[in-house]
Amino acid sequence: MTYGFGPFVVDRARYQVLRDNAVIELTPKLLDLLLHLLDNSGTLVTKEQLLDALWPGVNVSDNALAQAVSELRQALGDDPASPRFIKTVARRGYRFIAPVSKTESAPARADRVESTDSRERQTQLIAVLDFSNVTGDPDSGWLAAGMAETVTGDLRALDRFRVLDRRLVTEAIRRTGGSLEAVAADLSASYVVVGSYQRHGDRIRITARIVEMSTGEAVAEAKVDGLLTDIFDLQDLVVGQFVRQLRPGHSAISKTTRARETPSLEAFRAFTEGWLHLETLDTREIPKATEKFEHAIKVDARYALAYTGLATAQLAAFEETRSENVPDHARLAASIGNARKAVLLDDSLAEAHATLAFVLVSDSATAEARLSARHAVALESGSWRHFFRLGHASWGDERLRAVDNTLALYPDFAFAHFQMAMVHVARGHLREAETVLRQGAAVQDRQISRGDRYPALGLHWLLALVRLAQDDVGEALEELDREQQLAQPHRLYGREFEMNSLFGRGACLLRLGRVEEAADAFRRALTLYPDHAQSTLGHHVASRAMGDKDAAAAAWRKAASILTTLSRARPTEAAIVRSHMLAIDDDAPHADAVLCKALDDAPPGFAGWTLPVEPLLAQLTRGTALTKTLSRLSERAR
Repeated sequence: MTYGFGPFVVDRARYQVLRDNAVIELTPKLLDLLLHLLDNSGTLVTKEQLLDALWPGVNVSDNALAQAVSELRQALGDDPASPRFIKTVARRGYRFIAPVSKTESAPARADRVESTDSRERQTQLIAVLDFSNVTGDPDSGWLAAGMAETVTGDLRALDRFRVLDRRLVTEAIRRTGGSLEAVAADLSASYVVVGSYQRHGDRIRITARIVEMSTGEAVAEAKVDGLLTDIFDLQDLVVGQFVRQLRPGHSAISKTTRARETPSLEAFRAFTEGWLHLETLDTREIPKATEKFEHAIKVDARYALAYTGLATAQLAAFEETRSENVPDHARLAASIGNARKAVLLDDSLAEAHATLAFVLVSDSATAEARLSARHAVALESGSWRHFFRLGHASWGDERLRAVDNTLALYPDFAFAHFQMAMVHVARGHLREAETVLRQGAAVQDRQISRGDRYPALGLHWLLALVRLAQDDVGEALEELDREQQLAQPHRLYGREFEMNSLFGRGACLLRLGRVEEAADAFRRALTLYPDHAQSTLGHHVASRAMGDKDAAAAAWRKAASILTTLSRARPTEAAIVRSHMLAIDDDAPHADAVLCKALDDAPPGFAGWTLPVEPLLAQLTRGTALTKTLSRLSERAR
C-alpha cells in the first residue's frame, strides 16, 4: 500500500517517504512509527499500542516514544501546537488527523532490486558502544571511549551501514540504563558493536563483535593482541577483520580519512581525555581540558585535531567573560590562532574548518565564519556539529535550515532550539519563538536531569522574555525561576543566565508595581556582574519609583560610565544601552535613530536580535516608536 497525505507519499514496498519526488531521510524506527499511524489514520493509537509495535519485548519509557514522535513531526514540518498531521491526545496517545489517500504499490522492477537492496543496507543503523575495560586498569580506562571513537570512524568507510554519531550513542546509554537491547531500541539500531580489552603490562588484547539485534547473533567477530604502543594498528585490524567477514574479497579500509591525526599514543590519549573534560560544559573542567590539549600538542606539534580541541577550550574560557563590559579578547585571539593552525595543518579536516567558524563568530567575523562552516559541511555532511556551527555562523533562513539538519542528526541537542528561536524573535514572530522554546526547554530539562553531554541553558530565560513581551508576567516569573534553578555557577554560561534571570525578574516586578522587590532583584543581579548596564538602569528606575533620588542619581551616573566603556569595547551593546537610557527619558525618536545606526554599522548576523523582547524597551516596542528599528532587524533576519 502507498499512502498520500499533504505533500508526502509513503511507499511501504520501497520503505521510503517522498516529498515532491525527493526522499525524506527517516530512520527505520520513525518510518515504522509513521506507517503504524497511517494504518490507523483517524483513530486514536494508544501509547501502549505504539510501544508494543515499535519496541516489542523491550522495556522502554514513554519518553522514547515522545522523542520519536517529536522527531517525526520535525521531519514532516508539523507543529505540535497546531498540528496538521499528528495530534497528541493528552495522556492517552496520538491520532493521525490529515486526510490520507491509499493506493496499491507498483511491484518493484527486477532491474531495481540490487540498488534497492543497497539503499536498504545503508539505512541499517549501527551503533558502537564503549569498549569494556575487563581488567579494570584505571590507567587505560580512557581507551574505552577512544577505541569506540576510532572504530566508529573506520566503519564509516563501509557502505553497508549508517554509523551513528558516538554522542547519540552515549546519550542513549544514559537514557536507557545501558543494556544492549534498550540502547539499540532507543536508537533504532539494527546492529551494535560491542567489545572489550584486557591490558597486561605493555600488551593489550582486544575482542569485538557486530551483533544483529533482530536475531541476537554475531555477524562478524574480531580478536587481536599486541603491544599497547601499536594500539592504532590493532584497532584497524579489528575493523579489517569485520570487513573480511562482511565483504569477502575486501581486506582493508581506506585510511585517507582518520579519526585521529597523530602517530603518538600519548598525544591521542591526551586529546581523548581533553574532550571528555570539555564536553561536560563545566567551567571547572575547562582548565583541565586546556591542559590536556596543550599536552597533546607538546607531544605532537602537527596534531591538527588537538589544535581544534584547544581552540574550543579557549573559546569556552572566553565565553565565560563575554558578558563583561570588556571581555577577555586575548583568550579569543589565542582560540582563533589555534583554529587557523589546525586548518593550516590539515585543510581537508572538516572539524578544523567548523571550529574556525565557531570561534570567528565571537570575533564578529561572521562572513568568514559562514564560509568556513559551509566548507566543513561540504567536507563532512553527516556531522551534527558542523551543521550546528553553520547555524551559529549564519542567520535568517540559512540558520533555520542548518538547525533543521542539526536536529535531524541530533534530536536532543537543546541549544538548536535556542538558535532557531533567536531568528523568530528578531523577525518579531513571538508565537513561533514560543513554540520552539517550549520544545527546547523540555529537551533541556531532560538533558540536565540525566547529566547528558552538552547541557544547554537559557531556554527558560528567553521563553520568559517572550511571555513578558506578550504581557504574561506570571508565566514569565515562573520561567525565570526555573532558569535560575538550572543556572548553576559551574555550568558554562551559568553565572550569565543567573544574572539575566534576576534582571528579568526585576523587570517583571517593575511591571507589577512591586518596586522594592524589583530593586532587590536588580541588586542581586549586580552582585554577579557589578557593571551590568541593564541591571544598573533597572535599579535606577526602581529607586526613582521608590522616591530615593540619591540612589537613582547614583545608578544613572554609573550607567553613563558603563556606557563609555562599552562604546570602546562593545559598540552594538553600547547602542542598545544608550537606547534604554533614551527610552527611560521618553526620547523615543532618538532611541530609534541610535538603534537603526547600530544595525547599519553591525556586521551581518544576529546583532540586536533581543530588541523585540528587551524589557526596558517594552514601552517603545509595543507601539510605533521603534518601527524603523524593528523593520530593519526583521529584514536582517530573512
